[in-house]
Amino acid sequence: MAPYESDDAVGAARDEDARSGRRKAARYVVPVAVVGVAAATIGLVPALADSGDPDLPKITAQQLIEKIAKSDVQQLSGTVKINTDLGLPDLGGLESSFASGAAQGSGDGSSADPQSKLTELVSGTHTLRVAADGPDRQKLSVLERGAEYNLIHDGRDVWGYDSKSNEVYHSTAADSGKDRKAQPPATPKDFADEALKAVDDTTSVTVDGTAQVAGRDAYKLLIRPKQSGTTVGAISIAVDAKTGLPLKFTLTPKSGGAAVVDAGFTQVSFARPAASTFDFTPPKGAKVTEEKDSAAREHAPKAGEDFGKGLDGATVLGKGWTSVVTFDTGAGGGLPTGSRGGDLGGFLGSLGDKVSGKFGKGTVFSTRLVNALITDDGTIYAGAVTKDALVKAADAGK
Repeated sequence: MAPYESDDAVGAARDEDARSGRRKAARYVVPVAVVGVAAATIGLVPALADSGDPDLPKITAQQLIEKIAKSDVQQLSGTVKINTDLGLPDLGGLESSFASGAAQGSGDGSSADPQSKLTELVSGTHTLRVAADGPDRQKLSVLERGAEYNLIHDGRDVWGYDSKSNEVYHSTAADSGKDRKAQPPATPKDFADEALKAVDDTTSVTVDGTAQVAGRDAYKLLIRPKQSGTTVGAISIAVDAKTGLPLKFTLTPKSGGAAVVDAGFTQVSFARPAASTFDFTPPKGAKVTEEKDSAAREHAPKAGEDFGKGLDGATVLGKGWTSVVTFDTGAGGGLPTGSRGGDLGGFLGSLGDKVSGKFGKGTVFSTRLVNALITDDGTIYAGAVTKDALVKAADAGK
């Protein structure tokens, strides 16, 4: 099948999504958005063995995109496995510690705060249980060794509970799930929603056969960037043939090898979960933290909001898959200097590559998906682009 040029098809799908998305109630996790540049540029490896390729009726890429847009799953429960490998150096858990610490710095200081807890999903392998009963009742559980983290949305109440620390985080919303503070994606649908935003005339979209995921027949949607200079190789989305719900999301880098991240259901049911699934009472002796009203929270990126738009003064250079987000840190300099800062700056500098151009001088830090340039004057350029493309974007931005 020839690549599907997505101008008209995706435009139609987006119009349909805009009309139906506002009214449909399919929100099986508290609304989420990508946190950090890595997730904002999308990320994710085949982790689940498909048990066969079912014989399904033919479908075009346009029809499959529209099927995803119209999907309106009200009730479900299941298990999701996520594996993320950005290829950061293994320095005593640096990757996961950095992600967790960065999020905690912007939260309310509780280990049960979802803004900090769920950010841990950007690194390593995790098993989740999800459940939903309409727009006002969802539950997500992160299963850990000897512990569990639960995020429960029940009407106006949102509860986060970390069994390891016996801490509880509580917030309320007058408009149930709307404007919930940004969280990283947690299910195949979350990732698929972000991926489909990137589909435009710089993208090839085709139907790549069928698969079985979690015992469900599915079509495979294949998304490939047409542009050179991006680090994204391909994105594959397994779409439930009956409901249109994305069951599995896989992103592989252009450099090859294992995928950057994989998110897929290992088990799923569309029966209504028991009402008791969403019940929660703080355990005896637990420390309860109430969400604080703050300007920072009000101005944080909302669910589905582009990462670049959530940063004050951020601009986007370029188009499509080779677009680069740039912003000024306001630090007046690049890597930390001074007595302790010099040691830190030297350590960070050893992990990056020194570059120069019209923008001046700086250091490029690379992962298997995202490259980021920190210039000596404190400007940051970041995107799912190669180092050479990043430097060219920085030069063009001057």
